[in-house]
Amino acid sequence: MGSTKNIYFLSDAHLGSRAIEHGRTHERRLVNFLDSIKHKASAVYLLGDLFDFWYEFRLVVPKGYTRFLGKLSELTDMGVEVHFFTGNHDLWCGDYLTEECGVVIHRRPLTIEIHGKEFYLAHGDGLGDPDKKYKFLRRAFHSETLRRLFSMLHPRWSVELGLSWAKHSRLKRIDGREPEYMGENKEYLVLYAKNYLKAHPNINYFMFGHRHIELDLMLNATSRVLILGDWINFFTYAVFDGEHLFLESYVEGETSLS
Repeated sequence: MGSTKNIYFLSDAHLGSRAIEHGRTHERRLVNFLDSIKHKASAVYLLGDLFDFWYEFRLVVPKGYTRFLGKLSELTDMGVEVHFFTGNHDLWCGDYLTEECGVVIHRRPLTIEIHGKEFYLAHGDGLGDPDKKYKFLRRAFHSETLRRLFSMLHPRWSVELGLSWAKHSRLKRIDGREPEYMGENKEYLVLYAKNYLKAHPNINYFMFGHRHIELDLMLNATSRVLILGDWINFFTYAVFDGEHLFLESYVEGETSLS
């Protein structure tokens, strides 16, 4: 493809999580990766849950994350497109990331053509998940009424509540991890992709976060589904060079593709 620059996809860093030790090191690793690709990237797609909890008040945003937010700003200042998909942990984004960092916010799944290939991009929460309790919580968290009520709390309480909730949610899992891959006949994001493909056969790549597992699965001769792992245990990302799509793992101090 000659001078075509790469497109990068990653998700689920959960920055600020109280269930992750060495939070500054955790953030710095992601920042170092973004720095390593800034001259090779034309776009970066962040597919949700980059923050473990993010809530914007009209005049207040959570403290911290300055290195990450600064790097996003540097990328967009250089002309790199940065797309941020809200996940279930950072769904309450307002306009701060757009106005201060130049990031494009997506609140719903996006179908987009990139270098002649059709991509379906989403965080993945709520897509095919049969868990009724989770569906109820998701509807509640997306409620404008609940959001207005939450905004009435002082940030010292509301942010504390959000971070504590997120920590509890992670620690109640075995080793703080999501369940292992359940197989293509049980993995709900795979089932969702297969069903969606019936009515949209031109999709070449389904790309999801949310599940914290690495998966690259052919659905048919022209369609693949990828689940991007995370930036807690795997430090994985996908890269599309205009012809080929790879699932890679970042090693500090080096990159897999030039």
